[in-house]
Amino acid sequence: MKTLLITGGAGFIGSNFLLRQIKDDNTRVVNYDKLTYAGNLDTLQSIESNSNYSFIKGDICDQELVKKILTENKVDFIVNFAAESHVDRSIESPDDFIQTNIVGTFKLLQASRDYWNSLKENKQEKERYQNFRFLHVSTDEVYGSLGDSGSFTEKTPYAPNSPYAASKAASDHLIRSYFKTFRFPTITTNCSNNYGPHQFPEKLIPLMIQKAMAGEPLPVYGDGLHVRDWLYVDDHCSALEKTLKNGQLGEVYNIGGNNEKTNLDLVNTLCKILDELIPSSPHKPHKSLIKFVDDRPGHDRRYAIDAGKIKKHLGWEPAETLNTGLRKTVQWYINNPQWIKRVMSGAYKGERLGMNINGYGE
Repeated sequence: MKTLLITGGAGFIGSNFLLRQIKDDNTRVVNYDKLTYAGNLDTLQSIESNSNYSFIKGDICDQELVKKILTENKVDFIVNFAAESHVDRSIESPDDFIQTNIVGTFKLLQASRDYWNSLKENKQEKERYQNFRFLHVSTDEVYGSLGDSGSFTEKTPYAPNSPYAASKAASDHLIRSYFKTFRFPTITTNCSNNYGPHQFPEKLIPLMIQKAMAGEPLPVYGDGLHVRDWLYVDDHCSALEKTLKNGQLGEVYNIGGNNEKTNLDLVNTLCKILDELIPSSPHKPHKSLIKFVDDRPGHDRRYAIDAGKIKKHLGWEPAETLNTGLRKTVQWYINNPQWIKRVMSGAYKGERLGMNINGYGE
């Protein structure tokens, strides 16, 4: 049995990845999460009693605690999802992003490297030492903004335009440096915009679904023509599995959905799906709820991922089209109103958040 430490496993992508891993009877999963506002253990209720699952509340900035957990659980692999990830929040208050995404990644690397070195010194741990891997999950936002053509490749120079993107870029550079300097066994992935079940409703897609079902205005930034590549979260998780298992150490893999769409087109598509799936809605047509709002500072115009490398070397490509993925996502939110209600009220954390979201992050 192998032991996997997932940092940020109560977040959106982390929890979806965790739920896939726990299905393998030969994998033990340790979920290490600080439980900030976006960490939601409601998502993991179905596996709370699983003997191969354990949860530990903690901060990746706590280097000693991380090392203790690694040692006591004899961890074989680390997948690092732990990060502050909402662009708007990074503009309003960059401090948390610097602390978690830069300092936290550094502390996590230090603790992990110390643990890895301790395995090297123990003859009985030779196999664990040789097979150990640290997978760092990052974003395409580190590359900045594209023009009307072209795509981000793994060779695209970093040019972050928000405090969030800059903090993730810094964490990526730390990962690279630990491989180059210490030969610490790292791999980095940079993904496009994720969507799917269990996403915190400050992000574009779940926010629009939630507001449309409630008959509230659908806020679209600027002219709505900002372009993003959309990746269904389960496709992302399958790519991470292949990368963790067969990816080459020290490499970077871009993961994209091959689904470019303007924000306005995306919202219109969501509205059309809602019209179809909720024919009795008093808010039809839902597109009538669209409201343009002032653009946010430093809003990147276009992202697009070239995922050719991971397809060629690891045989991965997305299974979902944007239409099939969006339909699955909308249906999940329709079928799980209690999950949304507990998030919006703050009940999932035992507190009231008082959220009044007028914009969205991607």
